Amino acid sequence: MTKKFTPILLGSDINVYGMARSFHEAYGIKVEAWAGSPLAATKYSKIVDVKLYPGFSEDPEFMNVMKKKIEEYKRHDEPVILIACGDGYAELLAKHKAELSEAFIVPYIEYDLLKKLISKEGFYEYAEKYGLPYPGTKIITIDEYKAGNYLTMPFNYPVELKPEDPVSWLDCQFEGRKKTFTLKSEAELKDIVTKIYTHGYKADLILQDFIPGDDSHMRVLNAYVDKHHKVKMMCLGHPLLEDPTPQSIGNYMAILPEYNQDLYDQVQSFLEKINYTGMANFDIKYDERDGKFKFFEINLRQGRSSFYVTMNNCNLAKWYVDDYVEDDLTNRETVYANKDGKDHVLWLGVPKKIFTEYAVDNEAKREASSLIKAGKYGTTVFYEHDRSFMRLLLMKYMFHNYVGRFKKYFEVNKGQYFEKK
Repeated sequence: MTKKFTPILLGSDINVYGMARSFHEAYGIKVEAWAGSPLAATKYSKIVDVKLYPGFSEDPEFMNVMKKKIEEYKRHDEPVILIACGDGYAELLAKHKAELSEAFIVPYIEYDLLKKLISKEGFYEYAEKYGLPYPGTKIITIDEYKAGNYLTMPFNYPVELKPEDPVSWLDCQFEGRKKTFTLKSEAELKDIVTKIYTHGYKADLILQDFIPGDDSHMRVLNAYVDKHHKVKMMCLGHPLLEDPTPQSIGNYMAILPEYNQDLYDQVQSFLEKINYTGMANFDIKYDERDGKFKFFEINLRQGRSSFYVTMNNCNLAKWYVDDYVEDDLTNRETVYANKDGKDHVLWLGVPKKIFTEYAVDNEAKREASSLIKAGKYGTTVFYEHDRSFMRLLLMKYMFHNYVGRFKKYFEVNKGQYFEKK
């Protein structure tokens, strides 16, 4: 019988709902979440209770709230585990880990390591040192922009451009703003860099070699590393479709489970060498030009689409509990998920008809379509044990919105960059 414990989720988005559902499926419990504002994915839910604290997603209000929570929970009889469901919350937990540990279990890396890894420049330094392939990369600074000497690069167009600092990027608003830009000429690069640096953004920009290929060239890998810095679970996913909406480009909309021991070995070696702990999420793309998988970034928490891990027999919640409550991961063999294709379950973040219409036709799509036909697919938000009328209505509305989004944005932000077969 599992010992008693209390999980607290930070945030209110689909990532939170996926974690809440993982806890409910594994232990039958309703969990509490603390957040700065409400979001649709957790509304009208019977499995997660979201408590709102305006300004909670940033300091100083985060610690103003948490200092009161420390007093409330430090005499709590059972372990209380804090689980971040967004980059900002992961950073806040690492930053304040020492103080929070008076009352909570905080399964996150030290702040110095976090600061290196959340910086794309820092991550690529670690990738270079420990042997993870990554795309050709050039850093653009605001001083280089002002001097006009940022246009020379060691690779050809098209290129990818993205902000180094996602936090200050939120305050940079202009027409045509996206999470990441695919640029086909020097004129386009000049135009976007000028808009960025004349609308308040001051941090570096990451310019990268564009790796050709449609969404099905992507991979996503989730790993859990225990408190002794040993990798205990890895689950690889094969995205087949991404969101084309400007503010959401890169969010996965369909993930097929996949097994690749070489990738598992690479990631395990990397995480253990850097003394990682907790959940990690990697975005990767296959480069058919040299046959290598290139690592774009590491997220220091489970991803917004990571419920595919729970769906494929690696329940996200159980790793935290088995590690910090039951204390029984130490001698357990590492799980390299998805080896048996008969157990595969497809994860969808859009209606089936969107997947069918927009995912590129290839062997992986045919496998995914077979899983749909066999009923071996699912979503994060449609849960049979959490289906009130209001929730079902809202979730159906959320999913229906993707019809218009794909119709409006797919070709301009995605399709035009895919090689037509």
